[in-house]
Amino acid sequence: MSENLTPYAVSQALSQGRKFAQAKHPYRDEFDRDRDRIIHSSAFRRLKGKTQVFAPDINDFYHTRLTHTMEVAQIGRTIAKALGVNEALTEAICLGHDLGHSPFGHSGEKALNRLMADFGGFEHNAQTLRLVDLLERPYPDFAGLNLMYETRLGLAKHRTSYDDPAKNDFAQKCCSLEGQIADTSDRIAYNCHDLEDGMHAGLITAEKISGIEVCVLAGEKCNADDICDSYIRNTRIAKTIIDILVSDCIETSRDRINSRGIASLDDIYSSDENIICVSTGAEKELAELEKFLLSNMYEHPDIRPIGRQVDAWLEKLFMRFCDMPSLMPGYYQGFIEQFGLERAVCDYISGMTDRYCLKTIKKD
Repeated sequence: MSENLTPYAVSQALSQGRKFAQAKHPYRDEFDRDRDRIIHSSAFRRLKGKTQVFAPDINDFYHTRLTHTMEVAQIGRTIAKALGVNEALTEAICLGHDLGHSPFGHSGEKALNRLMADFGGFEHNAQTLRLVDLLERPYPDFAGLNLMYETRLGLAKHRTSYDDPAKNDFAQKCCSLEGQIADTSDRIAYNCHDLEDGMHAGLITAEKISGIEVCVLAGEKCNADDICDSYIRNTRIAKTIIDILVSDCIETSRDRINSRGIASLDDIYSSDENIICVSTGAEKELAELEKFLLSNMYEHPDIRPIGRQVDAWLEKLFMRFCDMPSLMPGYYQGFIEQFGLERAVCDYISGMTDRYCLKTIKKD
């Protein structure tokens, strides 16, 4: 695979490798192995039970963390392939970027961060790195998944409008293009599928999006007015927005690579700004969509009460395990001496699915 990559892509030859030495695989690239390790992790499996926006068990059609993650990975591979960078690394970062999310989406993260305010806080990017470096234990000789340095770099530096990574120990000023692609793919995916979910749920109507420029452009491109079935029409609009933004990202990023004379991976790492992005016009349209979703969906009267419920639920659970740590599995109790009681409790709760969390809360 490496011989087909551009000079500024991450390759095995340019990689800083793994923390713990492991024998090469006879027919799999090291970044293919990282992707597979993430997919086979228990944290990845639990993403199917963690919601994006809607409360658990409302409707099976709405996106979960798992379906979101898979869509991000597909978008990421499309962009990576078009730009000639490492598809397997891009996919690994995309598939791993949400592993550290708590139950109940960003409401759960806010609740845990408040509860952990005096103990180092909680931030899901940092938790993702903690999961792949420590909490996952598939090997007998060391903790963690032992991912490649560049995969861990992409996970640690993951940044979008809703992701602000904490300070990390990586020396690179800027993330690899593969990591930057994961960031943009995440942003495109969640805005488009949240719009789609909102329309299917009836929270967002055709009239409401008639003034949103990117929705209008997508509607014209897919001939939405000619589609009688509202479900199909809403789906086509959301998917067409993805196509518009991905195409724009590829062309804009390609132009930026050429105009900045990017010739090596070091040029990427030392850059003062991300190379992967959408055009100024598309950025304006995407920002308008994000503002619209914030006021018409995330802060919708049917959605906002969930955040208050989540805060109360997680506080109850957090205090219960702090008072009686013996209620936690022995695995998490084993982290108390090294990392402190509160961090061990946070690790346990943050890994729960929505349904398991609610089931645990209801126990006397």
